[in-house]
Amino acid sequence: MDIRFLPHNTHLDDPKRFAEKDPQLRQLKNQPYQHSPALLEKLPFKVPGIYTLGGGRQIGKTTLLKLWMARLLGHHVLPQNIAFFSGELINDYHSLLHLIQAQLMQMSEQSIQYLIIDEITYIPDWDKAVKYAADAGLLENTVLMLTGSDLTLMQEARMRFPGRRGTASVVNFHLYPLSFYEVVKLKGKIKNLDRYLKEIHVSNSVMNLLFEEFQNYLLHGGYLTAINDMAKYGRILESTLMTYSDWIRGDMMKRGKQEHYLREILNAIIKRYNSQLTWNSLASDLSIDHPKTVADYAALLESMDALFIQAALLEDKLTAAPKKARKVVFTDPFIFHALRAWLHPVEKPFETQIMPYINDPEKVSKLVEACVATHYRRFYPTYYIKAEAEVDIAYIDKERFWPIEIKWTNQTRMQDFKQIIKYKNARILTKSKESHLIHQIQTEPLALALIKVGNS
Repeated sequence: MDIRFLPHNTHLDDPKRFAEKDPQLRQLKNQPYQHSPALLEKLPFKVPGIYTLGGGRQIGKTTLLKLWMARLLGHHVLPQNIAFFSGELINDYHSLLHLIQAQLMQMSEQSIQYLIIDEITYIPDWDKAVKYAADAGLLENTVLMLTGSDLTLMQEARMRFPGRRGTASVVNFHLYPLSFYEVVKLKGKIKNLDRYLKEIHVSNSVMNLLFEEFQNYLLHGGYLTAINDMAKYGRILESTLMTYSDWIRGDMMKRGKQEHYLREILNAIIKRYNSQLTWNSLASDLSIDHPKTVADYAALLESMDALFIQAALLEDKLTAAPKKARKVVFTDPFIFHALRAWLHPVEKPFETQIMPYINDPEKVSKLVEACVATHYRRFYPTYYIKAEAEVDIAYIDKERFWPIEIKWTNQTRMQDFKQIIKYKNARILTKSKESHLIHQIQTEPLALALIKVGNS
């Protein structure tokens, strides 16, 4: 094996000490909270094929792959039949094909071979190498796992490798930041959490803990590094915030985008956070001439799993309304804080920027709405309703839509419920820790409702 890749393949030297010697697993072991994603159980075993793993930057894709490697070793897969390569070190598709061929020759043909190409989208025309290898029969006995921080990876794989993916029922995987449910489970402050979620009435003590943890979730989101910062230091370190924003900037620049345009667009999104907008209206406040440029930047950020573009719903067709305004939010509270810290640098951003925002009732309500919407979109097609009035969320399940209104402020106005009261299956999620009725609609404690979404 090329010596450049040896640091990620320490299992070849001593499989029993892989967890100790691998850089990602060693770092994970030293953290207060160590998360093993549920997705680990679904990754392939003994079924050859071309698989993809997508997800945003800094959410733990590489660590997940290392946990998978350790799992394979635990199932007695031959160490020499597992190889991990970083796409950032592979220059072009010719080099990639040569690497695949050379590595397969070093592996035993008597059992399944596992090849991992991490961040494959860094390699120009990477798909040509994979297509050739598949057509040449090189991958008949191979589990080839391709990962990328650009979710178009999965779309391209669907289009470019028809009939070459293998026989597995699931070949595309998406790793999200930890959900609120996963974070509460990870911290373990509520014992027997799943049992409580099945009860009709949740005790006051458990409800208080849920809302306390939700306040923390609005700070660190589902990013394990930020969660561990809070556990160790009581705040999110500036270096943690910078690491994420630097990745976003770097990836955008590699795709030929301009940093000053990126700044303008992100600032405009934050200024109009969780509000209805069009690309024309957004561009009118910027130095960017064409709305299409704004749309292109937003689409790229969405493909990087940094943005969620929430379309309005066509209620009769259960699809997006292409001509109506949309909402644009970040996919996790931590991303919101990290990019805001980059756009408006201050000393001690956690104390002077993040905490004041969280403690501002009007501002934080927008972050709460975005957090709920991005949780639902993990599991369901998710929109909002723009009609006579607005409804914050409408998700599709069982061939119908389910409208949800978020009420995180203490003030209630009739106009806020003008649209939601039209739907018999409506729900209102509130900061109250008890359920009650608002205009004959049943309310639910938001933290409890959000954790149930993740549990489902």
